[in-house]
Amino acid sequence: MNTPIKPRMFYGWWVVAAAFAVTFVGFGSAYTFSAFVESLQRDFGASRGSVSLVFSLAGFLYFGLGVVSGPLADRWGSRRLAVVGMVLVGLGLAVASLSRNLTQVYVAYGLGVGVGVGLSYVPVLGVVQRWFVKRRGFASGLAVSGIGVGTLVMPPLAAFLIDALGWRNAYLALGCLAAIVGVGMSLLIANDPRDRGLGPDGDPMQAGAHLAKPQGFSVPDAIRSRRFIGLYAACLVCSFGLFVPFVHLVPYALDHGVPQTSAVLLLGVIGVGSTAGRFFLGGIADRMGRQSALLLMFVGMALALVVWAVSTGFWALAVFAFAYGVFYGGFVALLPALVMDYFGGRNISAIIGILYTSVAVGTLVGPSAAGFAFDFSHSYMLPILASIFANVIAALIMTGVSKAAVPAQ
Repeated sequence: MNTPIKPRMFYGWWVVAAAFAVTFVGFGSAYTFSAFVESLQRDFGASRGSVSLVFSLAGFLYFGLGVVSGPLADRWGSRRLAVVGMVLVGLGLAVASLSRNLTQVYVAYGLGVGVGVGLSYVPVLGVVQRWFVKRRGFASGLAVSGIGVGTLVMPPLAAFLIDALGWRNAYLALGCLAAIVGVGMSLLIANDPRDRGLGPDGDPMQAGAHLAKPQGFSVPDAIRSRRFIGLYAACLVCSFGLFVPFVHLVPYALDHGVPQTSAVLLLGVIGVGSTAGRFFLGGIADRMGRQSALLLMFVGMALALVVWAVSTGFWALAVFAFAYGVFYGGFVALLPALVMDYFGGRNISAIIGILYTSVAVGTLVGPSAAGFAFDFSHSYMLPILASIFANVIAALIMTGVSKAAVPAQ
C-alpha cells in the first residue's frame, strides 16, 4: 500500500510571513521616531513642532504613495516594490545618521522611510488577499499585525540603542536591521498562487481559473460612490489625530516626569494593544458587521483619548496607550476588509491606495500641528481635545455611510 505524501505547508503562509516582516520593519522603523525627538531637539536646537514635521512628512508619503504603489503592484508584482521599499527604508535611516541639520533629517528620514514604506505597504496588503479566500481575514490579520509588533519592539530597541550608541549610530544600526530583515523576507513574496499551479488557500486550481477575472467595481465607479466618499471623509477627519500619540506621547510623558525608559515603553504598550485589536476585534467584526465595527473604532479611540487628557502618571498613560492601541489596531485591520466588502477584489489595491491618501493628508497635518500647538501653549491639551473631536465627527460620518445605498456595478 502506498503511503500518501503529506502535503507541504501552503506557500501562502510564507507570503503572510513576508508581509508581516515588511510591516514590522517599515512601521516599526517609522514609529521609533518618538524616541529620537528629544535628541533631535537638543542637537539641532529645534522646536518640537519642527521636529514633529519629520514624522508628518514621512507619514504623508507612506500613506499617500499607496495611490501609486497599488496599481504598480498589479502591473509589476508586489515583490519588486517590497524589495525596493525596504532598501529605501534602510538607506533613509542610515543617511539620517549623517545629518548635520534638521533639513537633512527631513530629506533622509522623510524620503527614505516615507517612500520606502509607501512603496511596500499597499502591495503587501494586496498580495495576501490573492492567496486566501476562506481564511482571508485571519491571514490579513497576521500580515498587518507586524505593525503592532513593530510598535512594541522597535521603539524600545531604538531607545536602548540611543542610550548605548547615541542617536546617530542608533539610526545606522536600525537602517542595517531594516535592510537585512526587510529585503530578505520580501524575497519570499510570490505574487499569485496561480503562478505555482494553486488556487487560493492551497486548493487545486480549477480549469480555466488562470483566465478568470476578479469580480468587483472599476476604480471610477468605486470612488464616485457615496460609500467611498463617506469612508474617505471619515478617514480623513480621524487621521488628523490618529498619529498624534505616536509622536507626542513620549514627550508628553517626559514633560510629566516619567523616566525616558518608561516613557518609550508606552509606545510598546500601544503596540500590544494594536496587535490584540487586530486579532480579537477582527473576529468580533465578522459577527457584528465590519461597517458597524469601524464606527465603534472611532468611538473607542475618542474615549481612549479622553483618558489621555486626564492622565499624567505612567500607569494611567499605559491604560490610555493600551486602549488606544486596541481601537487603532482594529481600525487598521478593518479598513482594507471593508473596502473589499464594498467594492470587491477587482481593483482592491488601487482603491485602498486612493483611500489611504485621506490618511496621508491627516498624518501630514496632525502630528506637526500638535507640535506647533505645544510650542505656542506649552500644553498638549488642545491637540488632545482636537483629536477627540475628530474621532467623534468621523463616527458621525460613518453613521451616514452605513445608511448609503450599495453602489451599482
